[in-house]
Amino acid sequence: MITDVVIAGGGPNGLMLACELSLAGVRPVVLERLPEASKEPKANGLLGQVVKMLDHRGLYERLSGSPEPPQPNSAYFMFGAMGLDLSLLEDSPIHALPVPQHRIARVLQERAVELGVEIRWSHEVVGLSQDDGAIAIDVTSPSGTYQLRARYLIGADGAHSTTRKLSRIEFPGITYDRMTVRSAHATVPADRVDPATGALNVPGYGAVLPFLPHRTEYGGFSYAPMPGHPPLVSTTEWDQPKTDTPMSLDELRASIRRVLGVDVPLGPPDGEGPHVLRRLTGGNTRVAERFSDGRVFLIGDAAHVYAATGGGPGLNLGLQDAVNLGWKLAAVIRGSAPPALLNSYETERWPAARRMILNAQAQSALIAPGGDVTALRELFTELLRDRSTVQRLAELVAGADVRYDMGEAAAHPLIGRFAPDMELHTPAGPVRLAELTRTARPLLIDLTEEASLAKTPALRHDQVDIVTARSQTSALTALLLRPDCRVAWASASPHPDPTEMEELRAALQRWFGATEPAHA
Repeated sequence: MITDVVIAGGGPNGLMLACELSLAGVRPVVLERLPEASKEPKANGLLGQVVKMLDHRGLYERLSGSPEPPQPNSAYFMFGAMGLDLSLLEDSPIHALPVPQHRIARVLQERAVELGVEIRWSHEVVGLSQDDGAIAIDVTSPSGTYQLRARYLIGADGAHSTTRKLSRIEFPGITYDRMTVRSAHATVPADRVDPATGALNVPGYGAVLPFLPHRTEYGGFSYAPMPGHPPLVSTTEWDQPKTDTPMSLDELRASIRRVLGVDVPLGPPDGEGPHVLRRLTGGNTRVAERFSDGRVFLIGDAAHVYAATGGGPGLNLGLQDAVNLGWKLAAVIRGSAPPALLNSYETERWPAARRMILNAQAQSALIAPGGDVTALRELFTELLRDRSTVQRLAELVAGADVRYDMGEAAAHPLIGRFAPDMELHTPAGPVRLAELTRTARPLLIDLTEEASLAKTPALRHDQVDIVTARSQTSALTALLLRPDCRVAWASASPHPDPTEMEELRAALQRWFGATEPAHA
C-alpha cells in the first residue's frame, strides 16, 4: 500500500499541513520522533499575515478565545528596537496573536485529529530512497524499524531536518556567535507597571513599553507581559564570556544591570509552567538552496531559520508554507492538476523566505552595539516620522509586502496578494469573506450586477465554488481566490470586459485545471 503523504514532524507546521491536506480530501500520516507534543517554551505568538490566515481557517477563535475577528494593531510596533508609530497609517497590516507555541501546537493537533489525521508518536524518519512511482521511507519506532511507501514526503522536522540532510539539500547561510540572549518568565512589583499603558517603569532609566525592545550601547532589554502568563523578560548582549553554569534569575538580573545601568527587581514566576529560563548564544540565518527534491518537500525551519529578536518569524513563515503547499499537493494527488503545479511552491515561498532574511538581518544590524550603529539609529528615527517609511516597514514585518508572481495577466494590484477583509451580503445573509474560506476550497466571489459571472456557463468549474454577493465597502466586483486565500484574479468593472473574462478563464485553467461543469 502506498500512503499519499507522509509528514516528518508533528510540530505546528507539520500539523497545519496535515489539516490542509485533510480539508482537501487527502489523509496524511504524521511521524513525530518525540513521544508526545513538546511543551518547551519557544515562540511567544504569531504576527502579521499568518494571523489572518488562521482566521480564514476558523482557528483564530480557538487560539484567541474570542469570537471577534483579529483586529489590526493601530498603535505601535517595533523594528530594530525602534518604535513604529502605526497611528500614522490608514490601514495597519500588523496583526498579533500572543499565544505560546505549545498552545498553537495543541490546537492544531486537536484540529488534525478532528479531521482524521493519523499521528504516530516516537516514530522517526531515518532513511529514504526515491523512484519514479513513490518514495521509500525508513522509520524507527518503539516496536522496531519499518518502511513506508508514499507518493510524497514532507520535511517539517525542524532546523536540523533529517529529511533535508537525507535529500542532500544544502542549507547555506550565516552563523552569528557574538550574541547572547537571556530570557525568563518572572514577576515584577505591581507598582512598577503603568496600568494605563502596561509600561514597566524602571527608576533611573525610564518607561519600557510592553513588547517593544530597548537598545542601549551595552545591549538590549525587553518586557513582554503575555496574557495568562508571567511577563517574559529578556536581555541581549554581545561578546559575553562562555559559561557552562545553568541559567538563573540572578544571571538575568546582572545582565539587566549591565544593559540598563540600573536594577530591575525580578521574582520567580507565578502559575503553572512550562516557564522560560534560558540562555541562547549565537544563532543562524539560513535558507535551503531549494525547497524540494523529487518527491520530497521542505517547510518551516527545515527550509529556513532566522536569528531574530521577537516576532517569531520562523513560525509565521512556516505555517504559510504549509497552507501554500497543502492544496497543491492535494490537487496533484487527486489528479485535478498536473505535477507541474508543485513547482509554484518553491517559486512563491523561496522569495518570501529571502524577504524574511532581509527583515531579520536588517533588524540585527540596527540593534548591534557601537557608535556607528547609534548614528544610524538616529537617522532611522528621523525616517520613521514619514508615513510611507512606516508603511513599508510595517508591511515587511507583517509579510504583507509579499506578492506572488501570477504571470503577465496580474494587472489588478490585488492579484498575488492575500485576500482583503470584506463584509459580504449573500442570499443566506451577511458573512465575512474569511468565513467563506474555511473549507479551503477555491472561491469565485461574484459581486457583479445581476451575478453575471455565476450565470456564465463557461466559468463553471467542478473545483471552484461560486458565491454571489453584494458589498457596500469594496470597489471590487469579482474575486477569484485560491485555497491559500491568495487572489488569483480580480476585477473592479461592473461588467468585466472580454479581456478580463479571458484572464479569468486562464487563471481557472492555470490553478485548478481544465474547466468542467460544476456539480449541482
